[in-house]
Amino acid sequence: MIGFLIRKTFYDLWDNMFRIVVLNLGFIACVAISFFLPRLGDLFTDSDILKLILFAPGILICSIYLAMAAFTIKPISDYGSFSFQDFFKTFKTAWPAGLVMGFFVIFLFLIVTVTIPEYIAMEPPMVGLVLASIIFWTAFFAVLSFQYYFSVITRLGPGLRKALKKSVLIAMDNTGLSIFLIIHNIFVLIISSFLVFMFPGPVGILLYIDQAVRLRLLKYNWLEANPGVNRRKIPWDELLIEEREKTGERTLKNIIFPWKD
Repeated sequence: MIGFLIRKTFYDLWDNMFRIVVLNLGFIACVAISFFLPRLGDLFTDSDILKLILFAPGILICSIYLAMAAFTIKPISDYGSFSFQDFFKTFKTAWPAGLVMGFFVIFLFLIVTVTIPEYIAMEPPMVGLVLASIIFWTAFFAVLSFQYYFSVITRLGPGLRKALKKSVLIAMDNTGLSIFLIIHNIFVLIISSFLVFMFPGPVGILLYIDQAVRLRLLKYNWLEANPGVNRRKIPWDELLIEEREKTGERTLKNIIFPWKD
């Protein structure tokens, strides 16, 4: 399944390169705003609290933008496409999910920069280290779960609580995939840095996660239709027959010169 996931996402990224780049440019602009606001605060105060307050709106803007991008790119996973008008139409549905993600990022930032260092500095040291370790691993699992959040909302409905619950369940039931996605996405960000995050970039990562969730839903549909089967023996070759036929195979020549087919 992982091999097919990587191949299909690569094809879809390549076929929609221009759209992905434009969406990434919009996100880069949002990030620029989020860094500009705290620097503006430097002109008036040295208060770290005020700088955080100024930093928060930028985080929320970036999160709402990514939520809109997640709704926009969903048709790509489903073998379709989108127009840029579709992006702006998603705002009404996407902004609540974006706010939830934004507040989670702010909370996680405070945990990493404030709470964990405070516990590490506690006396006696052992108690502080234990508490810091518990908080760290709890935060790590939250990250594993929240990476599915946007895709779960776009595919399973706009209910925020339902999406949070299902994101946690997917992470718990697919621990190996969840860790792989984190490692893969860090690698993609490193590669993207050479292209100033324009491609594949954050939107490419959203597409990859959406593809992963979409394929995992095939698993859960199969389990629902076949109660009592061994959950560890999923017949992926059977489940992906239609997907592989739709995706097809491409040579390097097909990818670079598709008009010569």
